[in-house]
Amino acid sequence: MAYSQPPKKTGLPREVLKWLQSLDLSFSPKNLRRDFSNGYLVAEIFSRFYPEDFPMHSYRNGSSLATKQANWTQIEKVLMKQHLSLVKEAVEGTIHCKPGAAEALVQEMYTLLTNKRIKTVQEGELDFTDRSYQEQLPIVARATASKAIKNNMRLSEEMAEPNITAKQQKIQSIIHCHVERRKEERSRHPKRFGVKPTLGEQAVRLPPTSVQNDTDLYTKTSHTSNAAVLGVKTIVHSGEIRHWQVDTPALLS
Repeated sequence: MAYSQPPKKTGLPREVLKWLQSLDLSFSPKNLRRDFSNGYLVAEIFSRFYPEDFPMHSYRNGSSLATKQANWTQIEKVLMKQHLSLVKEAVEGTIHCKPGAAEALVQEMYTLLTNKRIKTVQEGELDFTDRSYQEQLPIVARATASKAIKNNMRLSEEMAEPNITAKQQKIQSIIHCHVERRKEERSRHPKRFGVKPTLGEQAVRLPPTSVQNDTDLYTKTSHTSNAAVLGVKTIVHSGEIRHWQVDTPALLS
């Protein structure tokens, strides 16, 4: 059985599309994920507002990883001089063609350059993983741990990160999210996974005794034990406590 691929998020609000068309760019972006990944169009958009800081002859319109890194490095340096910044997650996701990252980046640039607020494509925290797509699939068709790594970590990410430890941390993070997702599925569908309740879950839970009862019991026990040690005979009569000293040769000798 074949399942459809995750939908490509290429939709932008109408006002953002009109804004892009009004900038008269060198070419009209048709595939946002591909056309914005190398940073060339990003630099061209900023050049319309800062022409002296973004000379387009310094940028190349290529698809190699080296070209992408060179273009984005220049963009970040110029933005720092202008005291501007873009969300790092959106930039990284755009470079590595993560779904929804280019849309989020374009809308952020629109807000930054026009001072207009719009409703973003993704509500809340930016998430460029395949989580939403996996949740739409039936349980039997969801990705395994190895497939989750392949879906959420691009080859360009491995090439761009020379540090092996950093790569391992990314992989461990993906595996951790996958394991947590599996635990959630098992808790939701225990019959599907054959999960049986533990002895602790089957045991009857009795309500805890009150603190006052525990205190009274401790007082009575300690009072009785002290009286036995000292050889004191205690008699309770009509709410009055009376004490008599009892001969205890062992204690007096």
